[in-house]
Amino acid sequence: MSYDIQTFNAIAKEGLARLPEDCYTLNQTQHPDAILLRSQKLHDTKFSKSIKGIARAGAGTNNIPVDRCTKEGIVVFNTPGANANAVKELVLANLFLAVRPILSGANWVQTLSGPNTEEQAEAHKKQFAGTELEGKKLGVIGLGAIGAMVANDAYRLGMDVVGYDPFVSVDTAWSISRHVHRALNIEEVLSSADFITIHVPLTEKTKHLIGKKELSLLQSHAVLLNFARGELVDAQALLEILEQDGFQKYVTDFADEKLLHHEKILVLPHLGASTQEAETNCAIMAATTLANFLETGNIRHSVNFPTVEISFHSPFRLAIVHQNVPNMLGAISTVVAELGYNIDNLINRSREEIAYTLVDLTVTNEQAKHAEKKIQQLEHILSTRLIQNLT
Repeated sequence: MSYDIQTFNAIAKEGLARLPEDCYTLNQTQHPDAILLRSQKLHDTKFSKSIKGIARAGAGTNNIPVDRCTKEGIVVFNTPGANANAVKELVLANLFLAVRPILSGANWVQTLSGPNTEEQAEAHKKQFAGTELEGKKLGVIGLGAIGAMVANDAYRLGMDVVGYDPFVSVDTAWSISRHVHRALNIEEVLSSADFITIHVPLTEKTKHLIGKKELSLLQSHAVLLNFARGELVDAQALLEILEQDGFQKYVTDFADEKLLHHEKILVLPHLGASTQEAETNCAIMAATTLANFLETGNIRHSVNFPTVEISFHSPFRLAIVHQNVPNMLGAISTVVAELGYNIDNLINRSREEIAYTLVDLTVTNEQAKHAEKKIQQLEHILSTRLIQNLT
């Protein structure tokens, strides 16, 4: 069995190496089995019916029409945590830049000339005096992979850390230092912290999570950092509050034209995951996840489908995408039973309006194809896929 993968952007070679040439081709047909990309926008792309999955080498999936993919039975994957260290280090770097005028000082030194440069620097260095992070309070909104790492490292720097996230996973909870105080609401973080950093995904519910009301809670000396998604902060409200001296500074990794050339705003060109290590880690994780899905039907790290994983030991597996309605599992099992086949293993999981079922069969190739054809005829079936176990 060979799969063709359509790629966009420059995918790290270490990731592509996870797609061996004996099983995979890249960009060889007009009807690929899957898409592997980084930042390419797909909202205007019409997907071939052959596409089974889309994997993004990165955490955010705003460049992918996730809702449309769900309706078309396309599984969308991301790579949570693969670029977490890169983003964490950039956040920490900007915390230091927020308290020490390092950039201003470095640029000023370049204007000096003459044989007494050292004396000039010593005489005027007081204008670049700053403060220290130790003893200051950092508020972390969102305690996922990145937020948890920022919180832990900020504590190690001597900061008092308070975090807020109503949806902390069990895995993340184990990784957060017991010294990080957990706030009960976002207002507690915004009103008490000297620095606030945002690390939540962008969804319909979180768009403009930080609006005029929230920005008004910030202390006059507070610094707000956004290395998650630009739209999490209401830009217009931000500008209004800053003009009223509502808080000290906004640092963002997203180049919104409205935010440029403002003395209280530092805008970076989306550098969060721009390290060789992060790009490599994301590519490896995306390619590995996609290959596992294509070869076994198992789903991990999907933003629109449930997590579904079972060992694959039978000769054939049916991967079935269907609407999440009552008795679908019974209908699928009935089809197999009426054909006189035994089910070796079966798993079914749902996520909102979509459901996904894996059925393992010890049958011949023709029998497996016949079972797939019969299941395709059931109502509420979105797609089916027959996978042969080649191990």
